[in-house]
Amino acid sequence: MNIPELAEHERKRAVALDDAVGRALAASDILTATPDLATKGQWLLSAKGKVGAATLRVPGREPITLRIRPKIPIARLLFLLNYRQNPKGWRTEDVLVDEDEELLPVMARLFAWQAEKALQQGLHKDYCPVQETALVVRGRIRNADQVRRHHGRLVPLEVTHDEHTIDVAENWVLQKATDVLLGLTTGVPHDVHQRLLRLRFALRDVTPAGHGHSLPGWLPNRNNARFHKALRLAELVLQGASVENRGGGVAVNGFLFDMPKVFEDFVTIALCEKFAAIAGHCGLQTAIYLDERNAIKMKPDFVRYADDGTPVAVADAKYKAEKPSGFPDADLYQILAYCTALNLPEGHLIYAKGNEPHGSHRVKHAGITIHQHTLELDQTPEDLLKDIQKLANRLVPAI
Repeated sequence: MNIPELAEHERKRAVALDDAVGRALAASDILTATPDLATKGQWLLSAKGKVGAATLRVPGREPITLRIRPKIPIARLLFLLNYRQNPKGWRTEDVLVDEDEELLPVMARLFAWQAEKALQQGLHKDYCPVQETALVVRGRIRNADQVRRHHGRLVPLEVTHDEHTIDVAENWVLQKATDVLLGLTTGVPHDVHQRLLRLRFALRDVTPAGHGHSLPGWLPNRNNARFHKALRLAELVLQGASVENRGGGVAVNGFLFDMPKVFEDFVTIALCEKFAAIAGHCGLQTAIYLDERNAIKMKPDFVRYADDGTPVAVADAKYKAEKPSGFPDADLYQILAYCTALNLPEGHLIYAKGNEPHGSHRVKHAGITIHQHTLELDQTPEDLLKDIQKLANRLVPAI
């Protein structure tokens, strides 16, 4: 069953659904779904911040396919995702795509392309420590294990040595991302699916990482340089992919990104990059306390500290203003609390640009000014980063 494509932030759409499917959608946390009280058998659907594609399986019903289109072009979204992951390594040509494409097909195609290029010269190999029980000395003896397990016997031997192997983090990450994309039955074009099958065959000799265990991290270096782009795309695939089992036997298999989180991460990481060349440091989601007994904990998205540890600026990133007539009042109360706790005369709210104008409010009897800024996401990466620089200059005018 295909639900009509939804667009981020569009008005609620009436769709004919039976109650079981409607309740499953409402419980999925992917969109909002409420019964249409005016028309029996219809539900009102709207996106709630997540974009991408997902399949819901409800017992006794055919699979339900959802697609949610972001309000910004896919190329812009890919830039945000790439930059927050690797701010120093992004390049404009890495995110050029057809503006009409959907998120999942784009990600699958880009990953397949980069993985194919990376594997043209074969799988990545590296030396990894191996511990084993052997009859001859290879590497060095693990004395503590030898005594504990064999009580003074000369053989067998507990040894450790380095082995040149393909069972390394780089190959595991590529293998896992390939498996995830192959498991998404909705949205991956046939030609890309065939390329993914060829990739999986190329990775066939890699021992799969343990089921249910988190993949080991990889570190960029000269030896794995040709894998960097493919690995970063693989990480994005794994971040967006989700398989969840919910109550009542409902299963959700999706490729989704939470846009408020994407926006928050991009803004705070980009601000950190702009401050990187001057003394001091940035705190992201660092705990502060409103009261003297440290009982009321708060976590601002971004705090800039001077070299001596004194807070000099605070900001919160807000993807969408929920109040139709302007910025939400709750955001103002929140940033006011941050300013009070940090003893700052100014606070900054940063929104993804909609119809709201820039705002500035001086709080009565407090001497605190709250600024509300907007960022236009649908512009070139270079222009967007220039706007981030202007924001940084507003937060700390000395830079």
